[in-house]
Formats: sequence, C-alpha cells, structure tokens
Amino acid sequence: MITLKVNGRDHRVDAEPDTPLLYVLRDHLALNAAKFGCGLGQCGACTVIVDGKAVLSCVTPLVLLEGKQVTTLEGLGTTADPAPIQRAFLDEQAAQCGYCIAGMMMRAQALLMRNASPSDDEIRGELEPHLCRCGTHMRILRAIRRAAGLMNRAELAPESGADR
Repeated sequence: MITLKVNGRDHRVDAEPDTPLLYVLRDHLALNAAKFGCGLGQCGACTVIVDGKAVLSCVTPLVLLEGKQVTTLEGLGTTADPAPIQRAFLDEQAAQCGYCIAGMMMRAQALLMRNASPSDDEIRGELEPHLCRCGTHMRILRAIRRAAGLMNRAELAPESGADR
C-alpha cells in the first residue's frame, strides 16, 4: 500500500511501487483528465503537477511520489467554479479534439505558478513537449496569456470582507 496525496486528499493505493502514476489516477482514483497518449513520456497528454512542477505521469512510478503533492486538472477547479486556466481555455475555445488539452493546461498552470507573466517565447518553450495536431495553437497561447491576466488580477484584488 502506498499513500498518495492527490488534489489535497490522501489516498491509500494498493499498487506496485513501479506502477505509473497515470494508471493509478485513472484506474484507482477515477481521475480521467490525464490521458494515455504514447506511454513513453513523449506527447504530454498525461501531464500533472507534482510539488509545483509539470510531470509526465505515464513514466512516473508511484515510488517517487510518497510525501509529494499531486495535482490533476480535476484539482484545479470545477465546472461551476473553474480555475483561471480552465476559464481561459474555455473563453478562448482553445480545444479542438481536446485530447491533449488537459496536459497543456497542467503544464501552463505550472508555468504560471512560477512565472506570473511569461512571454510568448516562454509559453512556447514550456509547451514544446506537447504534441497537438488540431491547429488551435494561437488560441492556446491567447488562453495562457488570458489566464495569466486573470491570475494576476485575482492576486491584486483585495479579499472580500477583509475590511469588516
């Protein structure tokens, strides 16, 4: 048994230590945003965040994750209350088939967590490991810039009720 902290909750998982995180997320925890693409860490469809860094879950064994915080797309927001990155991708209609988008959003989220105002070149560099044939690349860039703006405005806004 291995204990994983996923999206802020502890989960006891009965799996071999060398089991890829992707299989545990999908098969044990019913978290299906991370997709199986290549199984070789070459396409980015399985990207999640581990301790603030984008990680390819198809090649990351459980044994490396004990005591670390794993965040999936499901952990960022909900349908009713999407996270800024999710809202921005929706607003910009940045997905076409949608297969790679969850991984791209997670890698973009990790970028925005460490760099609140990335340049287009920095965004492109960050997304380089992702394969996408849909042709929405310009909308994806706009979505990430929009998410940065949403996140920056949220940080600058005073907390409601703070004056009371």
